Amino acid sequence: MGNRILIVGTYDTKDDELTYLADVIRKQGGEALTMDVSVLGDPAVPTDWSKHDVAAAAGSTIAEAIASEDENLAMQMMAKGSAILASRLHHAGRFDGVLVLGGSMGTDLALDLCAALPLGVPKYIVSTVSFSPMIPVERLAADIQMILWAGGLYGLNSVCKASLSQAAGAVLGAARAVEAPARNKPLIGMTSFGKTVLRYMVSLKPALEARGFEVAVFHATGMGGRAFESLAAEGAFAAVMDFAPQEVGNHMYGSAISAGPDRMTNAGRAGIPQMVSIGCYDLIDFVGWHPLPPAFQDTPAHAHNRLLTSVVQTADQRRALAREICAKLAAAKAPVSFFLPLHGGNEWDRSGGPLADPAALADFCDEMRRNCPANVELIELDSHINDDAFATAVLAQFDAWIASGIVPTQV
Repeated sequence: MGNRILIVGTYDTKDDELTYLADVIRKQGGEALTMDVSVLGDPAVPTDWSKHDVAAAAGSTIAEAIASEDENLAMQMMAKGSAILASRLHHAGRFDGVLVLGGSMGTDLALDLCAALPLGVPKYIVSTVSFSPMIPVERLAADIQMILWAGGLYGLNSVCKASLSQAAGAVLGAARAVEAPARNKPLIGMTSFGKTVLRYMVSLKPALEARGFEVAVFHATGMGGRAFESLAAEGAFAAVMDFAPQEVGNHMYGSAISAGPDRMTNAGRAGIPQMVSIGCYDLIDFVGWHPLPPAFQDTPAHAHNRLLTSVVQTADQRRALAREICAKLAAAKAPVSFFLPLHGGNEWDRSGGPLADPAALADFCDEMRRNCPANVELIELDSHINDDAFATAVLAQFDAWIASGIVPTQV
């Protein structure tokens, strides 16, 4: 049973709050382990890993941090050390979940520490700036949890105890209940959207599972793409079916719904074979409750819900996107097949559909032909991405890759 929770914070200024968290965990039958990331002061009671241990993990000393006379640089050193030390400790099986407490300074450190731990390790941050726009989404670990430290800037009170006790119970419960990724079958990473607009996963997932693979489908709305890329960078996938590249266009055209500049690069860099296609390639997602940027005010759009509005790319934008995709795939260190369904990439762009633009689709296809790099096999299909012919072609290529040893059938 996962009972061991690592509690991290600055014990010189937040000893009472951190001790309270440990007491709650222990009263619930858990084991509390402690790590001090202070610089100037010391805890009332020695922690399991001291600030000197943290500094040493970063290849430095507390004396050097103090000598810098810069709290930002000092805490960045402690952030680096805590991330390295926590990773080592988890690899050694020393704890089951982590809980980090902090204001803006401690949250900055907490983001680095949580990012250093793999998917499936419960990661909780109690912060005075939880959910704040000052936290960049690219620094959020895929399965991170945050709880607002309400009324907790200085000292314990009944308001902040409500937040702290919930966090302590949440991380302990998560550590006991979590099913970490088993990795006992080769894993296929697939990108998509809901069945209203893209449907290939409905037939592909059971077909791949029947072949002995596990399939994880990632919702390509920014955070899903970040999780997909994070696992690709770890080499977690036997192959990827990156059929919904919309986040590439989102990033190119300034949308906040971005998976970052490294979208569609990590699988290739890790030597993972890739199948790629054009699911929703022609759309740019914007935050639905924000006004559309002036450049897109007169563009055809689909309001998916109150959170998300998708605008249709122009022919020129699609050509630029084709060149960007080709440039990303050109760096791949493993085989790449690009499936190009000539009749469209989402349910709304079918001939006669509300967002159909056959001329712009043809322009995109022409640009893909002109720029497709030598390492990428371009497979043109006389179909739409949601037609059965698309899934059939993908499975045929996948089976050929299995037969030739490109896709491993064992972990």
